[in-house]
Amino acid sequence: MTTRHILIIDDEYDIRAVAELSLKAVGAWQVSTAASGSEGVAKAAAEQPDVILLDVMMPDMDGIATFKALQANPDTKSIPVILLTAKTQAAEQRRFAELGVRAIITKPFKAMKLPAQIAAALDW
Repeated sequence: MTTRHILIIDDEYDIRAVAELSLKAVGAWQVSTAASGSEGVAKAAAEQPDVILLDVMMPDMDGIATFKALQANPDTKSIPVILLTAKTQAAEQRRFAELGVRAIITKPFKAMKLPAQIAAALDW
């Protein structure tokens, strides 16, 4: 069995901690974290995770800018990205989907169901 590696990019410590704990305990996946978009872009290039869980609302470099930076880099372009967002309006969801992200998971999420949501989005 292959261990999956997930990179969580979120500026909120509590969200990173809860998601990391869930993905390690329930999913038995390797998890790394980044507290900003720029840190996440650098870690994605260096670590080559299997998927990136990306917060939309972050200071400085938000999730959309981070996603575009990942797409512009040949080393990270093919890594699937799942957006994690509290923005649940239909127009916002459509705009996010049009970016080319693999899936959108809305906040607040149920920690124990997060690994199953990610696995379903990626056909794991």
